[in-house]
Amino acid sequence: MFYLIGLGLGDLKDITVKGLEIVKQCSRVYLEMYTSILGCSLEDMQEFYGRPLLLADRDLVEQGADEILAGAGESDVALLVVGDPFGATTHTDFILRAKEKNIPYKVVHNASIMNAVGCCGLQLYKFGETVSIPYWDETWKPDSFYDKIKLNRLHNMHTLCLLDIKVKEPTPESLMRKRKEYMPPRFMSVAEAAHQLLAIVEKKDALERNTVLNEQSLCVGLARVGQESQQIAVTTLLEMRSTDMGGPLHSLIIPAKEMHPLEVEFLQQYASLKLDDYNH
Repeated sequence: MFYLIGLGLGDLKDITVKGLEIVKQCSRVYLEMYTSILGCSLEDMQEFYGRPLLLADRDLVEQGADEILAGAGESDVALLVVGDPFGATTHTDFILRAKEKNIPYKVVHNASIMNAVGCCGLQLYKFGETVSIPYWDETWKPDSFYDKIKLNRLHNMHTLCLLDIKVKEPTPESLMRKRKEYMPPRFMSVAEAAHQLLAIVEKKDALERNTVLNEQSLCVGLARVGQESQQIAVTTLLEMRSTDMGGPLHSLIIPAKEMHPLEVEFLQQYASLKLDDYNH
């Protein structure tokens, strides 16, 4: 049997009872931590689970699925995923491959940022399409996600922005030499995301009458959701650019222009400004 098990968001104790029982019985257990990270060390996890874990890096998850699935038809093999197993599209490929190989599988769900985002008080059913904000470099500055934020705003819906994670990314030089060397891990902060969004706003203002966002638009910063050090900040997009929310992982929310009074009341406890009748 192949098991795809969600670990939740906080720490090693967020695994479900069912998930922990499966982990203890498996012949091999892989831990995938490149699409997200958990607030504890590998050593702590191994001690808590009472067994060794095999690290599944980006190359193994994206190119070595067959290696992970090998033998799962005769014995139990598990892949542990931070958050919920289907929080990243990468993991759906494992289910498709297992079905192709006639390997039985089970999924053990858990909390992910997609539902835990409700911790800030914004109502989940009022969220529109989720977007990802990638790191820019000198030659690549994509902004297509901005159109999705625009559509959500037009339909009076909140936008959850998932921020880029760079783990085990090969350097451009090593790709040319065909010998991989990796850049240090990077995790986009809400400040970096706000900086890129403001650059897009400035460009849109120069090209067209931009009514989607401006410097005074409200935004919500989330840091380390589900952990003891969780932080929430509510401020303008301009102020978010200089807001330090500490270590990863961060997410950014662009709220709808019109919010329910209960949403406003809940957000106010984290806000650096008065939210009554706020509409930007």
